Amino acid sequence: MIRGARTDEIPRLREIERAAGTVFRELGMDAIADDDPPAETVLLASIDEGCCWVAADAGDRAVAYCIVRVVDDAGHIEEVSVHPDHARRGLGRALIDHAERWAAARGLLALTLTTFANVPWNQPYYERLGFRVMPPGSLGDGLLRLRQREAAAGLDRWPRVAMSRPVGFRPVDHRP
Repeated sequence: MIRGARTDEIPRLREIERAAGTVFRELGMDAIADDDPPAETVLLASIDEGCCWVAADAGDRAVAYCIVRVVDDAGHIEEVSVHPDHARRGLGRALIDHAERWAAARGLLALTLTTFANVPWNQPYYERLGFRVMPPGSLGDGLLRLRQREAAAGLDRWPRVAMSRPVGFRPVDHRP
C-alpha cells in the first residue's frame, strides 16, 4: 500500500535509507553506504508538503519511501529507497508510479532524477522504467544546480547521470 508518510515515521525512514545504502558496499562505494540519511528537518518538510510517500507492509509499517519535488517544471524524484528485506517486489516502481500521478495532477510533463550510471539498481533499473539519460546540455537551471551540489558533496567520484521520462509513459518489462 502506498500512502503519505507520517511524521512519527521519520526515524523509520532514516532506518530504511541506512539499510538501503548498505548494498553499495558490494560495489566498493563505502562512502555512499556510510552517507547520512536525509535530515529529520528535510523529511519533516517533505511530509508537511505532501511530497513524501511510503510503501507499507501488511502491518502498515513503512518499508520503502519516496520524496519528490518540482525542479525545472518536472516532478523530480529526490529520493526513492527500499529496505533490502523488501527489495525486488516492485515497491520502487509503485512509488515512482505514485510520484508520476502526483506530477500529472500538477500539470507537470516529466519526471526527472539523478543517479549513479554504473550501479545495476540505479541507471539500468530506471531505464527499464522508461527513464532516459538527459544530455548535459539539456538540463535546466534547477537540475544543473542540483548536479553541482552533488559534485561538491563528492558524489561524482562515481559517474552520475540525470534522467527523465515523460509523464504518462508506460514501460514494457521484457524480463522473463
